[in-house]
Amino acid sequence: MNLLTSLRYLVALSEHRHFARAAQACHITQPALSNALRALEKEFGTPIVKRAHSYAGLTPEGEQVLQAARRMLHEHALLQQDLASSASRPRGRLQLGVVPTAVPVAARFAAMLQAAHPGIVPVVRSLSSQEIEEGLENLSLDIALGFTGRLAKAGPFAVLPQYGEHYFLVRRRHEPNGAEASSLHLGAAMRWLDAAQLPLCLLTPEMHNRSLVDQAFAQAGAAPAPVMETNSVLTLALSLLAGDVCSVLPGALVGAVRGQGELEALPLVAPEMVTPVGFIHLAKARASRALQAALDLAQDERWLRQVARHSGALQA
Repeated sequence: MNLLTSLRYLVALSEHRHFARAAQACHITQPALSNALRALEKEFGTPIVKRAHSYAGLTPEGEQVLQAARRMLHEHALLQQDLASSASRPRGRLQLGVVPTAVPVAARFAAMLQAAHPGIVPVVRSLSSQEIEEGLENLSLDIALGFTGRLAKAGPFAVLPQYGEHYFLVRRRHEPNGAEASSLHLGAAMRWLDAAQLPLCLLTPEMHNRSLVDQAFAQAGAAPAPVMETNSVLTLALSLLAGDVCSVLPGALVGAVRGQGELEALPLVAPEMVTPVGFIHLAKARASRALQAALDLAQDERWLRQVARHSGALQA
């Protein structure tokens, strides 16, 4: 039995919570995955997986093995990066989680990091805030770009502030003469109270960004009833172009649709909401070569100027 391979299968099963999907993710058959897990149970002399017709979770002992597996696989990956890298030429994969509304910023960051260090392979995953925090703690993520205001001050995370997220009402622009503009129009400010009266497409309630938007509406004394909801920012943006709905978007997403001349963005005021966004990583974890390169870039003045230009140029 290859211990590290079997431990990797166990981690995949815990992430996918389904035998067939875990096997598919590991590029093996389901019987091969089951046999490897049984060999793991024999190795440690204890049941690891709860036996049922479908995945029913891990035993308490299995949870202990899972935690150790994540640590061992993480250390194995660090060692591989150390052996394959030098201080000036880091190599390896970098697992980067990002909240959906910050995807345009994370995409620029990953591309800039890869250009500066061709040996690094960034893997960018769009995740909820809770998934990001869990991923950092269980070592499945190296770094994340997310909402830093929700983190406990005494928690396990370190933060590198990046920008403040401002909010805009975005809708189709109706020109009286039918002329088409070449770029998005930045209009006059609009109150949250007035925006609540419009046909809104918003993110679904489990998304942290939606809770921020709902908080702003509540402070304005409004309780909007969205005509459409989605957990996809791509759907959010496309709905603006294809229909008559409006939406509330942060500056980073507004910047991503800057070339859409049929849209206009109106800064939302009363209240003026600014949500801090930053890079997050485990404070005490040993940084891999790839992670250290990412942390260095996140504090580089050239990168911070790009962040200010692409996420903050449309600020209210």
